[in-house]
Amino acid sequence: MDAALQHLLDKQAISEVIARYSRTLDWLDDDGQAQCYWPDADIDYGFFTGKAAEFVPVVMEIERASQRRWHMLSGLQIKLESDTRAIGECYGLAAGVRNNDGQWSGNLYGGRYLDAFEKRGGEWRISRRNYVMDWSLPLPSQADGKTVGAFPLPILEIIRSGHPAYRPM
Repeated sequence: MDAALQHLLDKQAISEVIARYSRTLDWLDDDGQAQCYWPDADIDYGFFTGKAAEFVPVVMEIERASQRRWHMLSGLQIKLESDTRAIGECYGLAAGVRNNDGQWSGNLYGGRYLDAFEKRGGEWRISRRNYVMDWSLPLPSQADGKTVGAFPLPILEIIRSGHPAYRPM
């Protein structure tokens, strides 16, 4: 296969790992989240430093504490260092909202993901991750957690794994 085409395929596969990371957090898909990392990947989020196999249950417990969560990663830059190693960096926005005694409140976070990726057995996954939080802002409280205004949309409450609207991909 042409080297340029293989590079594009590898970068696309890495991009899909990043998309899967956000999606599996938001839908509380433990197995999907674990598939983003090699189990021996080095992880540093500040509050957690260790291996991915130990990190995934910790981060999923944190995500389950929010009734609503949203992660979006963007601006991914990938540098292929070899046929089986790459580095990447992207920006991330995340929001988490909780219901505390009838008041919905939460935070919006902005940061960046400094990643290394490895291709093993033809599959790309994160082999090292350092998350850097750049800022955090409180979200305004809402008394009932519902949308307001003339254009109300349904709000999903994903409080456990296996939501009926989730489609594994």
